[in-house]
Amino acid sequence: MTLVFILTLGVLLFLRGTGAQSLTQPDGHITVSEGARLELSCNYSSSGTTYLFWYVQHPNQGLQLLLKYLSGPSDALVQGIKGFEAEFKKSEKAFHLRKHSAHWSDSAKYFCAVSDTAPGTTGGAAHKPSETL
Repeated sequence: MTLVFILTLGVLLFLRGTGAQSLTQPDGHITVSEGARLELSCNYSSSGTTYLFWYVQHPNQGLQLLLKYLSGPSDALVQGIKGFEAEFKKSEKAFHLRKHSAHWSDSAKYFCAVSDTAPGTTGGAAHKPSETL
């Protein structure tokens, strides 16, 4: 028996500096069979230094950080928790989340986030509410 689950995507946008930023996650709801490869797209635009994050939110729980990219090469594979990884491609302004074998417990809302201020520094923050499509 194949289990199928739905992933809902959202966008978080952290505004802490003066650089203009935007994010797009073209996927709304996606359905993935258990054991299948999972890939969630995130494209961004930013006029300065960019810090990127992926979060997960399970029903009735808060956001949990899956992985983050703070610095490094212009193309990098970032390892996260629970078997997740993200491919960072600076030239394409892309930070796509993936998992080689999805599990039913991965059914949740996923959020891509961008910031132009490193975590732990001062500054205000705002977020763009997620939309369920």
